[in-house]
Amino acid sequence: MSSVFWLCNAGVQLELPQMRLDKYLATHSDATRTLAKMAIKTGRVEVNGVVVKDQGKKVKPEDVVTINGRELKESGEVYLVMNKQAGIICATQDEEQDTVLDFLDGYTHKVLHIAGRLDKDTTGLVLITSDGKWSHRVTSPNYVCEKVYLLETILPIQESYIEEFSAGILLRDETKPTKPANLEILSPTSARLTLTEGKYHQVKRMFGAMGNRVTKLHRESVGGVMLDGLGEGEFRELTESEINSF
Repeated sequence: MSSVFWLCNAGVQLELPQMRLDKYLATHSDATRTLAKMAIKTGRVEVNGVVVKDQGKKVKPEDVVTINGRELKESGEVYLVMNKQAGIICATQDEEQDTVLDFLDGYTHKVLHIAGRLDKDTTGLVLITSDGKWSHRVTSPNYVCEKVYLLETILPIQESYIEEFSAGILLRDETKPTKPANLEILSPTSARLTLTEGKYHQVKRMFGAMGNRVTKLHRESVGGVMLDGLGEGEFRELTESEINSF
């Protein structure tokens, strides 16, 4: 059966197709038809704010469908921020280890990738998107994008680090020193470091060049995007202003 709408001025009927709820979820999310049916059965799916457990319910084009409180959308690029926990890798897929994308079940059918990876043992802010051009602006060295890290070290952080980091450090196997970085010492063995580039393992290598070792690393922000109270493993959509800030 189709949903019927009247074109008042023309005086004719326009029939817009409806879709079974389980098919709608499978079409507009990463969920398989089986997972979609399970989500419906367990009461995690709402249509226009009402929990629906009938997988055969017909969904109209104008209906608002949510799964786990997140609205499913037919089109448009995806921009997410996640608070990555330790032990999770920044990869699109891996046969043996959990990846950040494994925690986005049921979100979207778009092909997603990570814009600025973190090490497996590093926690904090990760940007995930389907927009390749936007991702390039976030990660390209041609764009200035501040990245702020909280860190702990095994040895005391010397005041001399501040000036050396500001001047730039020539890392092993590099031909040019790092760009000026701002170091704020918070305690004898903890600090906040702001970078404007993203070399491989850069924070750990900079402290290694000082004869020190980073034991804990957490990314607080990238550009104008912050975690805003997200718990470990949680994520949210970026606001329009956050997207446009890059």
